[in-house]
Amino acid sequence: MKDITHLLHQRRRAGILLHPTSLPGPLPRGLVCHDAYRFIEFLSQSGMTVWQMLPLGPTHTDGSPYQSLSAHACETSLISLDWLQDRGLLDEVIEVADFNLHQQYLKTAWSNFQKQKTSSLFKSFKSFIKSHADWLEDFAIFMAIREQQGDQVWTKWPAALRDRKKASIIKVKSELSDSIDFHQFGQFIFFQQWHDLKQYAKKHDVLLFGDLPIYVSHDSADVWVNRDLFLLDKDGEATIVAGVPPDYFSETGQRWGNPQYNWDAMQKNNFVWWQQRLHTQLELFDLVRVDHFRGFQAYWEIEADEETAINGRWVEAPGEALLTSLQTYFHQLPLVAEDLGIITDEVTALREQFDLPGMKILQFAFDNNPKNAYLPHNHTFNSVVYTGTHDNDTTLSWYQHLNESEREAIYAYLGVNREEPMAWPLIRAAFASTSCLAMFPLQDVLALGEGHRMNTPGTTEGNWQWRFDWQQIPNDLASQLGELSQRYDR
Repeated sequence: MKDITHLLHQRRRAGILLHPTSLPGPLPRGLVCHDAYRFIEFLSQSGMTVWQMLPLGPTHTDGSPYQSLSAHACETSLISLDWLQDRGLLDEVIEVADFNLHQQYLKTAWSNFQKQKTSSLFKSFKSFIKSHADWLEDFAIFMAIREQQGDQVWTKWPAALRDRKKASIIKVKSELSDSIDFHQFGQFIFFQQWHDLKQYAKKHDVLLFGDLPIYVSHDSADVWVNRDLFLLDKDGEATIVAGVPPDYFSETGQRWGNPQYNWDAMQKNNFVWWQQRLHTQLELFDLVRVDHFRGFQAYWEIEADEETAINGRWVEAPGEALLTSLQTYFHQLPLVAEDLGIITDEVTALREQFDLPGMKILQFAFDNNPKNAYLPHNHTFNSVVYTGTHDNDTTLSWYQHLNESEREAIYAYLGVNREEPMAWPLIRAAFASTSCLAMFPLQDVLALGEGHRMNTPGTTEGNWQWRFDWQQIPNDLASQLGELSQRYDR
């Protein structure tokens, strides 16, 4: 069906999963600065050709990259101040220890930038606004109003602003013009910095691998602007929300709370909203993982007044029509389907119809069932194998919480003794897998144990905060990974 081979099918590859916020640095989260370039160099030296990360969107106060204020915009707290200083937009920068000061520096850079209206960078800014007109101004207006309204969810704004009445928006664009322009500037600077990083990665034969949450946050510019594309009431509140049904992991299921899509409305305009959304992601990344891919085939809808996901129901989604539209628009789909959990034959058929790699998690493999799809001997080339993901505990910590018989099953299957510390036996198994791509959280490559996981699903505290330090990288790690990459033709 496809006229161009999937990017991951062209050669065997291996890579590391690390969100930019986990990079070292003085702030509470990492930046797209020197450490990001140094990490690309480390990947290249290690024979690793993929850097996978989580969504880059601006987060709410909980820091979750899967509940963003925009499906297009990026988190400006990742912006490197050194980059701004190098371009004359900032004078000497003192050590920045908090994001309030980081934000103040951005505002100073914006003030200085406005004095450079004849510069090539300012001309690039105007070009950026024009080329991202389908989302940028709306996002900037949304953020300016949100700040004016004390960061309240948009359904709590005055009705005229909530409903985007024309006269009110015209007034806001006049009264909050500098704030609106500042938010557009922030996105411009991020995209400029990211473009530089992507070019550096390309020179080092490293692909950037992003992540696209299937749903968007209710408190986002996208829902505020496109109310007809979501199942909302007259006041903008969700009537139907997303989640998953009860299963082995939860007796009440998971009620995520994201507003469900109005798929009929989306299909009537040939899924333009999705085309625009993916277009932005492919500007940032070479590859994109689609989170909760099974929701493209059928989704679990829950009445908004239900407290749990128990009383939801499965509803078929127009996934084939959506993916056909995207494939026609982009000619190829460099996507990876997150197909974990209870997956039906229909979901698998949809993924295979569009030749999208699925995911194999080795931590899910060792249950003494030889037909377990996650065991290496059951892998297929059209898949991405992981030791674990950002939602799993580190492999060492996972292993340490197993009982003795479970541990023995792992070593018996792999045919190795216990002299080699975990997670290396699983790392080697992933390298050897027939999967076209093998991915490893940096925590596993560093053999880190309990207390180093990125996220614990179903919890809201203590997530998304993990960092590493360059001193944790052993001197021989790059050569060790490089040897495995060469041995297993990755």
